[in-house]
Amino acid sequence: MYSCQQVLVGKNPELIAILTFLCEQSHKLTNMGIYYGRQLYFKSQKGIGKYDLEKVYKKNNHYKVLHSQAAQQILRTVAESFRSYYGLIKAYSSGKISDRPKIPNYRKKGGMATVSYPSQALKLKGNLLRVPLGNTCKRWFGIDSFLIPMPSNLEFSTLKELRILPRNKCFYWEFIYEKEEVVKPQLNQDNVLGIDHGVNNWLTCVSNVGTSLIVDGKHLKSMNRWYNKQVSTIKENQPTGFWSNRLAAITEKRNRQIRDGINKAARIVINHCLENYIGTIVLGWNKGQKNQIELGKKNNSEFVPIPTARLKERIAQLCSEYGILFIETEESYTSIASFLDGDNLPNYGEKPNDWKPSGKRIKRGLYRSSNNCLINA
Repeated sequence: MYSCQQVLVGKNPELIAILTFLCEQSHKLTNMGIYYGRQLYFKSQKGIGKYDLEKVYKKNNHYKVLHSQAAQQILRTVAESFRSYYGLIKAYSSGKISDRPKIPNYRKKGGMATVSYPSQALKLKGNLLRVPLGNTCKRWFGIDSFLIPMPSNLEFSTLKELRILPRNKCFYWEFIYEKEEVVKPQLNQDNVLGIDHGVNNWLTCVSNVGTSLIVDGKHLKSMNRWYNKQVSTIKENQPTGFWSNRLAAITEKRNRQIRDGINKAARIVINHCLENYIGTIVLGWNKGQKNQIELGKKNNSEFVPIPTARLKERIAQLCSEYGILFIETEESYTSIASFLDGDNLPNYGEKPNDWKPSGKRIKRGLYRSSNNCLINA
């Protein structure tokens, strides 16, 4: 099993200058690979192989300024994106998917792209990692490598890849390492935790063994409100597409806070399952619910930015790690159907004409069943 540890690069001007140069070269090399792949497809309807781009660009300065293995990884990633596109085109032609896929497009001019180093290219010197540069870089600038701190909680022998990730005027180290398999606890899959997601209550969880919990979503909603207010203030009277260092800084801070919130919320749910020997999680989910939702301008601005899909994926990932069965189920008509009356739930778009719920939702938070029993739901 592989895992990723992300570390924010400190404000070292010399190191930042090196990373900026490398990521700019990666960006240019990526666009060159995309250009070749697009033109080959447009003119001859032919695809590119895994190693074709390396043969074409191995003498180019954008290739030679990077370490050879890093440059190869960049071009192989481009080739993989085109191979995925070819597969999607076949699926579209055979009717397996409804939307026609788009051919990989160029990256925005003047940007930066990720640089990846396999572990074979790295060397450990004390508690520092030596990251190599290309021969052309050595000839131009007189440097052949730079050193970065090795995380104290990782072993060099488990390290598989190092990525340099540029994002919102910041740089991150991403250490991809092999993680030891977790000893899976003995859980009972007949013990089930049902999860309903929302906004104020991000996750409402109830089990069939008498336990329950709520993951509060008000802090996340408040954080998004404050972020939207700051962005609106900064962009006031500015042209469309305006961006600045200030916007990049507050966006990156918000993204880090959301990522932290996702990991902590998922961990709360998994720990609850482990403590109560719950072996199954069932989460209600309607695909595409955010794309087509119409709650009004204010409610949409609060609901849509909540990263519940990412939280769902994180919970599913942890479930796989700990041997918990994760079930994603459609939740159409659950707000009007009555469990107490045994109402069946049709799938969205398949509701029979004569179907109707036994009870009725009187108002928000209050439901009346067929025998006039009032339920806070």
